[in-house]
Amino acid sequence: MNTILRVDAHHHIWDLTVRDQPWTTELPPLRRSFGFAELSPHLQTHDVDGTVLVQTITVAGETPELLDLAARQPMVLGVVGWVNLADPDVAGRLAELRAAPGGQHLAGIRHQVQEEPDPRWLCRPDVRRGLAAVADAGLAYDLLITPPQLAAAIETVADLPELRFVLNHAGKPRIRDRQLEPWRDLIGQLARHGNVTCKLSGLVTEADPAAWAVDDLRPYADTLFDTFGPERLMFGSDWPVCLLAASYDQVITAAEQLTAGLSGAERAAVFGGTAARAYGLALA
Repeated sequence: MNTILRVDAHHHIWDLTVRDQPWTTELPPLRRSFGFAELSPHLQTHDVDGTVLVQTITVAGETPELLDLAARQPMVLGVVGWVNLADPDVAGRLAELRAAPGGQHLAGIRHQVQEEPDPRWLCRPDVRRGLAAVADAGLAYDLLITPPQLAAAIETVADLPELRFVLNHAGKPRIRDRQLEPWRDLIGQLARHGNVTCKLSGLVTEADPAAWAVDDLRPYADTLFDTFGPERLMFGSDWPVCLLAASYDQVITAAEQLTAGLSGAERAAVFGGTAARAYGLALA
């Protein structure tokens, strides 16, 4: 079995002829369909060997479609889907997804917590029960949160040590405002919990989309290297959302520049090993 050298641990696919993506209404560059065939040449150019396909909308019908794509597309190694965590039978919903075509590719669950008005949504008893069911199923849980929700996330990962958490987009720091605190302090607290890994993703869209530079991202990336360490970081392109600020080429080039000071083994973790471990991806 060969070792996968590169994994893009975070990208999306959607087809507006199948289902609307209302969140794109005010984002003209994203207000169209994006298929794997459009992403594939970029993966080949940058020697990416496999990907993790992530949900985009809180609709139950989307995840079976993503799993079906994974069953037909060998480069999709894992799917992060969606279930209603407040459902009394989250375990049953997860079992149904695993029984669906491509269900063996289900690697994690995600909810758009960033859109929840309650900053302590993750601490709700019904949500915690749902998260416990995700842990019992052996899946990871992707944390899509903003800095004001980091405190609740810290409590949640501490209370559920059996669940593997994956922080998306570094918790969305306010890069365009050049604001490090309190994000940096909270990230340090979150990283003290060994059941959390973090995606080196989404930084370009948190910077000034019209005028960002790698040096704008560096203080935030360095914070992640110092707190999580390379062995708990994973690269994700966030394609096609990244197109709001950068091409796929620019995103992966920026990640390569940000990791240039790491050892070979550390870069291997960021660009593949961490994702394989956190999501239980089958190496091929």
